[in-house]
Amino acid sequence: MSASSYTAPILAADGTPLKKSLSRALRQQKRRALMLIAPLLIFIFVAFIMPIVSMLFRSVENDIVANTLPQTVMALQSWDAETGELPGEDVYAAFASDIKIAAKAKIHTKVGLRLNYEQSGIASLFKKTARKAKKWDMETGGPFKEKLIGVHKNWGKTEIWQTLKIHSSRYTTGYFLNAIDMRKTAMGPQRQAEDKQILLLLFQRTLIMSLVITGSCILLGYPVAWLLANVPVRQANLLLILVLLPFWTSLLVRTSAWKVMLQQQGVINDLLVQLGMVADGARLVMINNQTGTIVAMTHILLPFMILPMYSVMQTIPPTYLRAAKSLGATDWTAFWRVYFPQTVPGIGAGSILVFILAIGYYITPEIVGGTKGVFISNRIAYSILKSLNWGLGAALATILLVAVLILYWAYDKMVGIDNVKLGG
Repeated sequence: MSASSYTAPILAADGTPLKKSLSRALRQQKRRALMLIAPLLIFIFVAFIMPIVSMLFRSVENDIVANTLPQTVMALQSWDAETGELPGEDVYAAFASDIKIAAKAKIHTKVGLRLNYEQSGIASLFKKTARKAKKWDMETGGPFKEKLIGVHKNWGKTEIWQTLKIHSSRYTTGYFLNAIDMRKTAMGPQRQAEDKQILLLLFQRTLIMSLVITGSCILLGYPVAWLLANVPVRQANLLLILVLLPFWTSLLVRTSAWKVMLQQQGVINDLLVQLGMVADGARLVMINNQTGTIVAMTHILLPFMILPMYSVMQTIPPTYLRAAKSLGATDWTAFWRVYFPQTVPGIGAGSILVFILAIGYYITPEIVGGTKGVFISNRIAYSILKSLNWGLGAALATILLVAVLILYWAYDKMVGIDNVKLGG
C-alpha cells in the first residue's frame, strides 16, 4: 500500500483520536450543564409535577372501602345488586367482622365518611354500628343479619348495600361523575337530584365570567398600553409605575378595599347619590354577586393585560401609520388595517395570561362574590378544606386543568402559539 493511500488519524494533545476526544468533551459539557440545572429540575418535579400527579391519582383512588372492609367486599361480589333483594347472611357476617376490626382500629369513621359523600346518613350509621360491634362475639353472636338490622333499620335497606358494593372497587369514576352532577348507581350513571346540580353551573359561570373579565381587560388595557407606547419616555416610565403600583399592595388588601367600595353604603354608591345619578333609596347592588367579582378581578388582572400589549406596541414603528396616512388612509383605516394587526400577538399573550389566572382565582370571588359570584375554584377549596372530599376536589381540579389545556390547544390551532409575543 502506498503512503499516499493511507491517512493517519488526527490525534489530540493527549494522543487520543481527535473525534473521540471531542465526543468526550461534549459529554462532559452536557453533564456540567445538567448538574447546573439539576436543582431547578428537582424543584419543578417536587413542587409542580408531583402535586399534579397526586391530584390526578386522587381523583380515581378509592381503596378505603376495600382496605377497611375486605371480607365484605369479597362477599358482595356474589350478590346481585340489581335484584332489589337484601344480601344473605354471609354478607352480614362478613360486614360484622370487618366493622368490629375497624372499630377497634378506630378507622371505621373514614369509610363512613367516604360513603357518606354518596349517600347521606351512612357516616352516623357506621358510628352507631361500630359502638355495638366492639362487644360482639363473632363465633357465637350470629345471626348477624337480624343483629345489624336491630342496631339500625337502615341495614335492612337495599340502598345501603348497593352503595357499599358500587364504591368498593379500588379505582372509581364516581368522583368525575359527581363533578358533572351525576352519580354511580346499581343501574348505571344517573343525574343527581335537582337540588344537588350545582357543579356544571359553576363550571359554566367560571368560563363565562373569565371570558368577560378577559374582554374587560382588553377594552380597558388597550388604550393604556397605546398611551404608554406613544408618549415620551419620561412620561411612559411614570405611567408604567402607576400600572405596576397595585403589585405593591397585598391582593387581600385590594380585594377587601373593593368590598368596602362596592357595598350599598360604600364610596361608589355615595358618589353616585351625590351626583344625582342614583336615588338614595335605590342604591346599586354591586357586592356578593357577579358584578362585584368582575369589577374586582378586572382591576386586579388589568396589569397582566397591559404589560404584554405595551411590550408589543413599543416595537411598532410610528412610520407605518404615517405611511398609511400619506397613501390616503383615514385615521381609523390606518389604525384598523395597519396598527391593530401588529398588536394582536400582544393581545393574545395578555388574554392567555388573564384568562388562565381568572379561571383559577379563589380569594377575590370568595370575598366579593357571595353565592352568585363564586368560581369552581371556590368549590374545589370547599371540597378539600371543609367537606374533606379530596376525591371530588381532585376531580374538579382535573377537569379544570383539562379545560384549560383544551382551550390552549384551540387557541394554538386558531391563532398559533408561535405568534404570541411578550415583547421584543
